[in-house]
Amino acid sequence: MTEPSDGPDAGRCDGHVIGRAVTPQGVLPNAYVAWADGVITQVRPTRPGDPEPDGGPLILPGLVDVHNHGAAGHGFPTSDARGCAVAAAHHRRWGTTTLFASTVSSPPSALARQVAVLAEVADDGHVDGIHLEGPFLNACRCGAQDPRAIVPGDPAALEMHLDAGRGHVRAITLAPETDRIDDLLRVCADRGLVVSFGHTDADYDTTARVIGAAADLGLTVTATHLFNAMPRVHHRDPGAAGALLAAAACGEAVVELIADGVHVSDAVVDLVRATTGPRGITLVSDAMAATGMPDGDYVLGALPVTVTGGVARLTTTTAEDHGDSDSSPGSIAGGTTTLHDQVLLMLRRGIDPADVAQMASSTGAKAAGFADRGTIAVGKRADLLLCDDAPARNPAPRDGRAPTPPTVITAGKRKER
Repeated sequence: MTEPSDGPDAGRCDGHVIGRAVTPQGVLPNAYVAWADGVITQVRPTRPGDPEPDGGPLILPGLVDVHNHGAAGHGFPTSDARGCAVAAAHHRRWGTTTLFASTVSSPPSALARQVAVLAEVADDGHVDGIHLEGPFLNACRCGAQDPRAIVPGDPAALEMHLDAGRGHVRAITLAPETDRIDDLLRVCADRGLVVSFGHTDADYDTTARVIGAAADLGLTVTATHLFNAMPRVHHRDPGAAGALLAAAACGEAVVELIADGVHVSDAVVDLVRATTGPRGITLVSDAMAATGMPDGDYVLGALPVTVTGGVARLTTTTAEDHGDSDSSPGSIAGGTTTLHDQVLLMLRRGIDPADVAQMASSTGAKAAGFADRGTIAVGKRADLLLCDDAPARNPAPRDGRAPTPPTVITAGKRKER
């Protein structure tokens, strides 16, 4: 492994950590990572005379979550600016240093109003962008979205929502088969959006054609929570999931995975990782308002959700109605974990920390267009997560004991646990 070295500003230091740093070259034991003015200036082996270590934690790049609906009792699709800030703070406390606020399908005027609220939240620095999950989806694969709010593709409506976001909308989920998909893609290209395909019933050929059309326009393509809210892969009918997986294997797309053991199994995560490599995967939480809260009743957009045993499901519908059937009442309705939870689950399964960092930070940062972060390297933003023996799951203390958040450093500013 090539050892990282000092940068041109190595003599300047506003802070440092010592531990096992997960760098693009691999894990550097006994690493000294320093920063100044919020930017990493040194990543190197420790030397005689360096300060005493902080206890030797595993040092990961700050986590990047590009699909997130809320936490701490507040949801990005419906909460006011204060509630959205509370939700964002929960995820930041658990190591997510780059965060998109995701909406759900809503009537046009309501969605535009909420996008404007989220733009204020982004102005204040609580989130790093907005992700529109709908409304141009397929109602037969709505999952936990309100099918009444799902509408055919409408470029003028998309322009209205983007205008409401004042430049903060950075990504959108579309069904490849929605009306006027090519016109929607042109709007996305003009506005510099990431296009994510999901909540779809499209076949392989349709999805592959639309992926190609997006690529021809220079768009970054991702898959919205691969496998969820789309037809199952069949050996004679691979469907949208098969097309998106094939594109990711060729480096033409990135797939989101909710690696919480609920949305997809650990074995499926391993299968996708073997197919695409870690550079083809970005882990996402798809977290909703119940994240960090006890079991109980919540809402996702306009729909009631019941959380039991940390698993969120729609309260009043059946799985068969929403294309996510596993014979349990109610479609899975978003996640209740943070990316930190998913990272620790993977590390405890023995997955290479460099692969985990790639999936939880680097791939998402690159796909979202953040060239200044996502890796521990000189010149990158000093976003760091110090992982040690924190619990593998953080949903709120169902036994009355609050878990301990990790130490998080965002742009060189340390937040102690």
